[in-house]
Amino acid sequence: QVQLVESGGGLVQPGGSLRLSCAASGSIFTIYTMGWYRQAPGKRRELVAAVASDGTTNYADSVKGRFTISKDNAKNTVHLQGNSLKPDDTSVYYCHAQLRPVGQTLGDYWGQGTQVTVSS
Repeated sequence: QVQLVESGGGLVQPGGSLRLSCAASGSIFTIYTMGWYRQAPGKRRELVAAVASDGTTNYADSVKGRFTISKDNAKNTVHLQGNSLKPDDTSVYYCHAQLRPVGQTLGDYWGQGTQVTVSS
């Protein structure tokens, strides 16, 4: 069984920094993409950042230049470093992976979500 486990959420002051981590566990054949989405109250879930197996990255315009996504292939882990955080960054952040489990077909997997609150 594949699971995505998130960590690093919490409360941070405007202008501060936070580092989120997500580890994929289970019997995984290959990971195609990993990334982070966020969903604030009354808003649609939106892509924040994603990284593909070849290292290609994509960022939402709202976070470009402030957020950095990185991965550790050996640990099946992805990180999201957020700097110069704004109150508008407040949201539940969800880890996402597009991967193929051993003996199964390609699928989408989600973490449970971790709360990030940017407030003074």
